[in-house]
Amino acid sequence: MTTRWLGRAWRSLARCRSTNDEAAAWARAGAPHGAVVVADAQEGGRGRFGRVWHSPPGENLYFSTVVRPPLSPREAPPLTLATAVAVAEAIAEELGASGVVELKWPNDVLQGGRKVAGILAEMTSRTAPADRVDFVILGIGVNLNTLEFPEELADRATSLARGTGRAIDRDVFAASLCARLEIWHDRLVAEGPPPVVARWKSFARLFGRTVTVDNGRARVSGVAEDLDRDGALLLRREDGVVVRVVAGEVS
Repeated sequence: MTTRWLGRAWRSLARCRSTNDEAAAWARAGAPHGAVVVADAQEGGRGRFGRVWHSPPGENLYFSTVVRPPLSPREAPPLTLATAVAVAEAIAEELGASGVVELKWPNDVLQGGRKVAGILAEMTSRTAPADRVDFVILGIGVNLNTLEFPEELADRATSLARGTGRAIDRDVFAASLCARLEIWHDRLVAEGPPPVVARWKSFARLFGRTVTVDNGRARVSGVAEDLDRDGALLLRREDGVVVRVVAGEVS
């Protein structure tokens, strides 16, 4: 570990329902900024929109960290982009020349068009004495060594072991991820969203393509033109109007 604050408090569990749940409970009990929970297996691992995250024992990285950024809730959404950038960089280093890493807005990481990692950010804020973030749980699942996926995931998921043809050391990968998470968290706090958004865009392949975003309540389609300063997706509809999309599933 080369970090200053991220991962200096660390809990490793053989099994849990969800590392995000464990980290949130620890945060409510006073866990410090940068505390990390990892597990060998999750019984109720989840992704965005309550989807199940495939979490077989001993194969992959199931990781959650507590961050307490000096931000208001309105300033917090780019934390998800910063986390995605850190994960993409760690995966790109592991893959080397054997694969291309792509970010799918807002926080899926793809390798060869298939999902290799996902991020679930869950925020708790306070209104007194100021409108500030109390803590954010950044949950990260990375498919490191799974070679066989359930039938419903077989054509949509992959792993680093599949991409490299070798087993991935979970501890080494976790240390690399922590280093990048710390760098991008600190840059976001010090410099604001622009450098995070610029780096995220360097991994993206969706701009100029027609996409549909579904947030569970409404759907909007258009050409993906850019990211706004805060990471919102800018879509140009058929009528020429550019709309901001702050959350949803892209297809």
